[in-house]
Amino acid sequence: MNATRSSEPEMSKAVLQIASQQPNGVATHQRLRKEIPKLINLTPADLAPSVTRPGEPMWHQIVRNIKSHDKEPGNYIAEGYLEHVPRVGYKITVAGTKHLRAAKP
Repeated sequence: MNATRSSEPEMSKAVLQIASQQPNGVATHQRLRKEIPKLINLTPADLAPSVTRPGEPMWHQIVRNIKSHDKEPGNYIAEGYLEHVPRVGYKITVAGTKHLRAAKP
């Protein structure tokens, strides 16, 4: 993994936080694009143009990878913290809410 890019777990945690603040528990892709830069100090590698999606920064791809890697151990969907909402974004689950509460000091 490129050490200069934010990790998928970092992005997943931000998605979880943003979803938890929405009345319906859903973080839309539009909201994520607006809010993630406020939660994560995006690196130059995160902000670099995507090779596969022209006009889009790499960090958007990392957010989409949450769904792409949904069968991998440690993935927030695989762990039951998030649900993918097709064409919309991600929804926090009860387990995701508990995970967030447990992570707070």
